[in-house]
Amino acid sequence: MIMQMSGENGAINVGIIGASGYTGAELLRLVAQHPDFNLVAATGDSMAGTRAADLYPSLEVAYPDLVFSAFDLSAVEGLDLVFLGLPHEASMELAPSLVGSVGCVVDLSAAYRLRDSSAYPTYYGFEHTQPDLLAEAVFGLPELHRIDLKGARLVATPGCHVTAATLALRPLVEAGLIEPSGVIVNTVTGITGAGRKPTDTNVFTNIDSNALAYGLVSHRHTPEMEQEIGAELLFTPHLVPMSRGLLATCYARPTAACSEAAVREAQRAFFADEPFVAVLESPPATKSVLGSNAAHVSATYDDRTGTVIAMCAIDNLTKGASGGAVQAANVALGLDETAGLTTVGVAP
Repeated sequence: MIMQMSGENGAINVGIIGASGYTGAELLRLVAQHPDFNLVAATGDSMAGTRAADLYPSLEVAYPDLVFSAFDLSAVEGLDLVFLGLPHEASMELAPSLVGSVGCVVDLSAAYRLRDSSAYPTYYGFEHTQPDLLAEAVFGLPELHRIDLKGARLVATPGCHVTAATLALRPLVEAGLIEPSGVIVNTVTGITGAGRKPTDTNVFTNIDSNALAYGLVSHRHTPEMEQEIGAELLFTPHLVPMSRGLLATCYARPTAACSEAAVREAQRAFFADEPFVAVLESPPATKSVLGSNAAHVSATYDDRTGTVIAMCAIDNLTKGASGGAVQAANVALGLDETAGLTTVGVAP
């Protein structure tokens, strides 16, 4: 499909629906530094009439006059690229009106992530009513689906936990080095993953000096992980007192082909040409990727217990959400995949 190039000097005209949340604010940051993107619309119904920089002072220089508007379909129709930062069901209801009327829709919800529609009632509490779009949607992890993303009209951005666990484990599954069942995925993540709205989960007095496991046994990201990793697994996420960042630590049983050298080489070979993934000899850390679209992975094999340990650190709002969405959009639109994104974390 030939994408519209209707902006000034060939710029990609962009709309963000649901721009007032944390992923929306991150999208605004990334769009501002993207050499090809021209922001046309930024909606946020709950914050309509609010100046973006009053809600997020970090946006003051880039968007001094931006005011969040209520959603209006006519404001985004005909744009080259539209990001959806809405709840799952809201995205599912809106997408049919957008796909085909804009160049590319990149959805940050889970509305189009699962290939098996029967999983939605169990894990998300609603029936999926768009089987044709679900079949058309491309999973937005370029490291796995780059070819399918090219020219895609609808992109389903992965969940942040899924991105980290998949990057850690998929190379080992494909290499036949770990058993595809009984995999354990533990993650720790910053509280921005819980959203901007104040709740008992993210209030300072509850999260400070605290670590909290949640979503035991049946977390909604489980089927998405199993779909992309290609293995049965048990997933347990934990909230920890940091604003942003995500570290996945994954455990798996080895196959006969497994060794310390093999697991390291499998990750190095899988990510050899990837612009945002670094394979480390030592365990990765969340601070190293803060504010970047980088993913740091590592793997090791403990011969004593017969256990493979695979790890990945990402920024949950960047590579785990908005940065991953921009990366996938770049691929879909035929742009430089790295445009508007950095591999360098903010340190110290």
